[in-house]
Amino acid sequence: MSSPAHRPATAPPGIHRPATVPPASHRPATVLLTALAPAAWGTTYVVTTELLPAGHPMFAGLMRALPAGLAGLALTRVLPRGEWWWKAVVLGMLNIGGMPLLFVAAERLPGGVAATLGAAQPLLVAALAVLVLRDRPTSWRLAWGVLGVAGVGLVVLGPGARLDAVGLLAGLGHTATMAGGVVLTRRWGRPAGVGPLALAGWQLTVGGLLLLPPTLAFEGVPQRIDAGAAGGYLWLGSMGGLIAYTLWFRGIATLPVGATAPLVLLSPLVATAIGVARGESLSLAQTCGFALSLAALLAAQLDPPHRRRSTPR
Repeated sequence: MSSPAHRPATAPPGIHRPATVPPASHRPATVLLTALAPAAWGTTYVVTTELLPAGHPMFAGLMRALPAGLAGLALTRVLPRGEWWWKAVVLGMLNIGGMPLLFVAAERLPGGVAATLGAAQPLLVAALAVLVLRDRPTSWRLAWGVLGVAGVGLVVLGPGARLDAVGLLAGLGHTATMAGGVVLTRRWGRPAGVGPLALAGWQLTVGGLLLLPPTLAFEGVPQRIDAGAAGGYLWLGSMGGLIAYTLWFRGIATLPVGATAPLVLLSPLVATAIGVARGESLSLAQTCGFALSLAALLAAQLDPPHRRRSTPR
């Protein structure tokens, strides 16, 4: 396997070049590509409940991670070097290793409750960014983050929502691990000469290998995997796995963390849109919540109006 290119003289070993925000002319395209990741993750709930065998959340996480990670390694033929071995393990544990928690939440909670827990990720990212990145969120993005969670709550929570304790803990655990992964991915960046596809391949492989022993020990392989389940696993591993995480890590490295994190609101919004397409209807409150969440997602990509006015030309 080939190794990453050497660092330039301006970036000595152990010092990673800070990620830069793309020019304004390029940023909309970067935001749109990054947004494809949470949009793909928004299909997880319907795929899990409609296509996958019930009672196998760890196997679902394994099938989403390990084949995709090995494919990423085969395509890039780049392995970590030096300190990036342990960094890849840490990031793989946070970004990928907690994946079974998502499937547990999807099985034990209504999709709306699980989605609302995930929608709280921008607020947790903002708190962690203060501690780890010394990056204080603007009141503009913090306010829209709160409104985004409130909007998702209006869309998906109802009086009949059942709150299973194990499902709640699993959903919160997955949200926390993903938030930690976002912040550390931003802090560490990636080695010079290593692209986001290789970074995704490392982490998916690490996460898959971590899931392999407990999956075989506690769950095993489902007795029957029909064509629908095979298609579901393929979708989760490709568009929801390698492709989505490659776009996600690319976006984290180039966009402000305060702009990237709110994009996860797309996940519950896509899940809601799928439900509407399948015949579900939205009440007035749900429609208002959908519009509020979408407005929060878009507003988080903008600088506050007073900042734009004060920016020197």
